[in-house]
Amino acid sequence: MPLLLALAAGCHRDEVKVYQASKDQDQPQAQGTPAQPTDSPTPALPPGHPDISSMPSLAAGAAPGTGPTPLTWKTPDGWTQLAPGQMRVGSFKVIGAGGKTADVSIIPLGGTAGGDVANVNRWRGQIGLNPVSAEEIKQAAQSVEVAGEPTGLYDLTGKNPGTGEPAGILAAIAQRGETAWFFKMTGDPGLLAEQKPAFVEFLKSVRFGTGEAAGMPPGHPPMSGMELPSGHLEVSSPTAPGTATAAPSAEGKPNWQVPAGWQETAGGQFLVAKFNITGAGGAAAAVNVSSSAGEGGGLAGNVNRWRGQLGLTPWSDSDLNQSVTTVDVAGGKASLVDLSGTDARTGQPTRLVGVIVPQAGQTWFYKLMGNAQVVEDQKAAFIQFVQGVKY
Repeated sequence: MPLLLALAAGCHRDEVKVYQASKDQDQPQAQGTPAQPTDSPTPALPPGHPDISSMPSLAAGAAPGTGPTPLTWKTPDGWTQLAPGQMRVGSFKVIGAGGKTADVSIIPLGGTAGGDVANVNRWRGQIGLNPVSAEEIKQAAQSVEVAGEPTGLYDLTGKNPGTGEPAGILAAIAQRGETAWFFKMTGDPGLLAEQKPAFVEFLKSVRFGTGEAAGMPPGHPPMSGMELPSGHLEVSSPTAPGTATAAPSAEGKPNWQVPAGWQETAGGQFLVAKFNITGAGGAAAAVNVSSSAGEGGGLAGNVNRWRGQLGLTPWSDSDLNQSVTTVDVAGGKASLVDLSGTDARTGQPTRLVGVIVPQAGQTWFYKLMGNAQVVEDQKAAFIQFVQGVKY
């Protein structure tokens, strides 16, 4: 039975927010639209995704129930808590002098969610900064604590690519079991500098519950295998052969011809479709199909995210120009990349072939990833599959 959680709402000085899991309830969700900051970095959910934005309230300091120990934190003075929306289990707004604002979010994702290098370079791209090496990122990390455990705090300053206005990011990633927790403050750099001590104390105040589902919204699907891309979200871990899955839905899918030997399975969060492929000796690969509004984070952001999944350093613009090829698809051209490395989650040699297709105000992402020989055997069929899609 799914774990449900209740959320404390409101903002009071020194108030502790409690997210309590309960294993004995299964309540339907309201379908209203949550209040969110206008500069929320979270993209829209794809068609058919369950509504995860509505959360009941729980009085602050409520005693734990029979489920996992709750996720708690202490809200700093001057932070206004907002209704969590989409991926967020916590959301705050901070207003400074002259009407300057900052947005604070707490987002849990399954596995390592791409790791620090891929995510820091994604954040850098959000404020007009170029990618940097893993060593540079390691040197830039400032030591902080989340729930008593050390992690890195990244302090970035750049410009909003859309407006040219100064923009900053303070962010930390805390790994807790099979979940990566993202704590992020974005907004005016001056306000972020003023709020940095409060943000650090906020991180210290966090206390995690037991169990991966602690802190998740009511009725939220499992988070395992999901990663946070630049303006695009995707579940990437292949399902093991023989794993029981729910029947896939046709909602939100374009028309395509599935190659022989591909087994369609339930895609889970943020995937339009997912296919498992089994090769000789039980070797496996998977094809994931997802979409995002607009450019979905752009070519560089997504290719470097994929490279991060394979333990590879980010590519520069020059590297991208030399290594990314194009293929013909319905309505135009698509970008194709072929990468080999080591899966950051399993430590196994892995190959990834990805295709990014811009189409009518959306971007479609097709990824074949898994055992190198299976990927080699399926690459031609994969490209033909992508080229044949009718939107």
